[in-house]
Amino acid sequence: MKSFIYSALLTITCAGMLQACQPNSNNQVVQEGGEQIETDSVKIREMYASSPVLSPEESLKKMQVEEGFMVELVAAEPLINSPVAMTFDEKGRMWVAEMQNYMPDTAGTGEELPTGKIVILEDKNGDGKFDDRKVFLDSLVLPRALCLIEDGLLVAMPPNLWYYERKQDKSGKKTLVDNKYTQGGNVEHEPNGLLRAMDNWIYSAKFTKRYRKKGDKWLIEKTHFRGQWGIAQDDHGRLYYNNNSQNLLGDCFAPGMGATNANQQTVAGFDVDLVGNNRVYPARATTGVNRGYQEGILDKKLRLVNFTAACGPVIYRGGLFGEKYSQNAFVAEPAANLIKRNILTENGYQMRGAQAYEGREFLASTDERFRPVNLYDGPDGGLYVLDMYRGVIQHKFYLTDYLANEIAQRKLEQPITCGRIYRIVPAKKEAKPVVVPHAPVQLVELLQHENGWVRDKAQQLLVDKKYPQAVPALRQLLKETTQPVAAAHALWVLEGMNALRYEDVLPLLKQAQWSIRMQALSVLPSVMTAKNYTTFVKALGQLVAQHDSLAAPYVAFLAPSIRQFNRPAADRLVQAVVKKYPGNKYVADAAISSMQGREEVFYHKAMAAKDTSSVLHVRLGEVLKDMRKAKRSKNPELLAKEFPVGAKLYTSTCQSCHGADGNGVKRLAPPLNNSNWVTGSKSKLIPIVLYGMTGPVKVNGMLYQTPDVIGEMPGIGHNKALSDKNIAELLSFIRKSWNNNAGKIETADVEQARKVYKGRQKAFTMGELNAL
Repeated sequence: MKSFIYSALLTITCAGMLQACQPNSNNQVVQEGGEQIETDSVKIREMYASSPVLSPEESLKKMQVEEGFMVELVAAEPLINSPVAMTFDEKGRMWVAEMQNYMPDTAGTGEELPTGKIVILEDKNGDGKFDDRKVFLDSLVLPRALCLIEDGLLVAMPPNLWYYERKQDKSGKKTLVDNKYTQGGNVEHEPNGLLRAMDNWIYSAKFTKRYRKKGDKWLIEKTHFRGQWGIAQDDHGRLYYNNNSQNLLGDCFAPGMGATNANQQTVAGFDVDLVGNNRVYPARATTGVNRGYQEGILDKKLRLVNFTAACGPVIYRGGLFGEKYSQNAFVAEPAANLIKRNILTENGYQMRGAQAYEGREFLASTDERFRPVNLYDGPDGGLYVLDMYRGVIQHKFYLTDYLANEIAQRKLEQPITCGRIYRIVPAKKEAKPVVVPHAPVQLVELLQHENGWVRDKAQQLLVDKKYPQAVPALRQLLKETTQPVAAAHALWVLEGMNALRYEDVLPLLKQAQWSIRMQALSVLPSVMTAKNYTTFVKALGQLVAQHDSLAAPYVAFLAPSIRQFNRPAADRLVQAVVKKYPGNKYVADAAISSMQGREEVFYHKAMAAKDTSSVLHVRLGEVLKDMRKAKRSKNPELLAKEFPVGAKLYTSTCQSCHGADGNGVKRLAPPLNNSNWVTGSKSKLIPIVLYGMTGPVKVNGMLYQTPDVIGEMPGIGHNKALSDKNIAELLSFIRKSWNNNAGKIETADVEQARKVYKGRQKAFTMGELNAL
């Protein structure tokens, strides 16, 4: 959740910042786009000295949206309060998660009280605005995600994932799906999303599990770690996400592929930086950002330069905007009060993106309290925006005294009773919601609809109801290869209904259109059996022999499905595809993903064949190195007994970024395991934890910097809930964990560091620490 409730978001301005941003004596007013722009920093701060609470109508007037579009208010307080996630049902009603008690004040007083709700909003009179509110669930503690499935609702309420049966809009039997949906982490660092994807599995951001309902049972499988806040899919079922400093990340391959080897930390083609350009163009001064006092964070107009709270991405599939907007990625940035548009292009299985504009945004607001935290396609083709609408969206855990004082001066704590939902539509088109029928054949017809939301909902209803009379029409649609998207939906509906046969899939592997072959390869594990696997092995071998480079990684990904029936056949297939593409990192990593427990065998085979220059050999060597490191790690249970408070604190505050194994998390934070900063001088380690560390950091000779990791680790020394004794035990736990074996930190050491750096607010840089 750190993507929209991120480290020290509302650090508005202080003495340190004012010193860093003195008045610009040269060219204090510049001409820009016909408008005079003030560049005197003191005058700019005077202009934005307060952030008044605006009515929904007034806030709407502060928005600047792309020409040809308009923003419509569809719901606001008191109908809705602090919306953070939503989904539409087949009636076009919104089911919304309200995180009402998030940060009632700077101390988070009463945040743990059960005031959260899941509500149903309905447009009773058909005027396009929601006018009726019905509470489905109340007395929840900070609910963060929801998903409609069959006759029930999944709700994420940390640490649990619950399934509530529903009847006539009332909650019924409650089933615990997972009591470890979150494992540690504060409000900013917990899974979210619950996207019901094309492959019939439910995926989350910032998590490594996926879920699926099979009768009365819930299946839980390992998947790739993805992003921070928000998750979306494109027309082919590939997933997209981001972290707070990176515009858009995503997968080149189907989400069910490549997560079968627990020893493999990264798989090429997943968690790809798709855009690279993280520049933003706010419509107002945005001094209320984490590192606003540092050079390069704000421009001469005191506006944010790069993303710092990217979240809630959506791939637009609504159809209403027109062809040039189809499959565009829209990303929210609540810190800068804007929504970014990116244009995606596809080259084989690789995706790339670019910002749609330079110097402006799809939507930007001058209302500082406009906080877009999630974006969605709607049943009418509109783009829906959840606006949490509040001044403070920074959690108490990272809230500094400096920030708390600034919040008090600007009266940003209250109110916390607002919330708005907007719809963005073309100005000259009428947005009408599609009426979703119940007749099976009509639902099959909707799989061809131009609106992706409509196709998804039709697929989900067919899978949930499992209408046998729909099967013939689905098989017919599967043959309509001129409509690859509709055929893909039909394929996965049959899979979800347990009606898919291997005879349905086999012809699709021979189709000339890559998107159809991709879906056929992705669905193979669902239809492969002991009776038919040889047929598929032969078909996959033919793809390799025919130099199908696009299918090559998928062939390697599928080896585990074959291996359960015939290990030698799977090995031969992997060896064939790797031999064909020795320099392809995607093929190599796909092959490694199928090798759990046998990495060393394949490594030595390459050595024996003198194939030490191949990408596979190099990347296998990296995996083996990580495995040896993990094997040497100390028993975490014993350490937890020795340092119970430290172990608990690590789980709740550090693990989500640095990993349970201490080896760091890609895009988030560098390793603590074998880190020179951890095992070295305590006079450097303690200040880092108390006050934070910003900028590039070198760990054991390797330089970590954005976008490989987040640019700043926030300190925890300002958190009054943590005593010096607590912090000392946390550091002692880290210095003894994994492969580390450094000395303990005493309470007196932490107390001494506080005396030395009394009054310090800003984070340390690597240069400062090295100079100590």
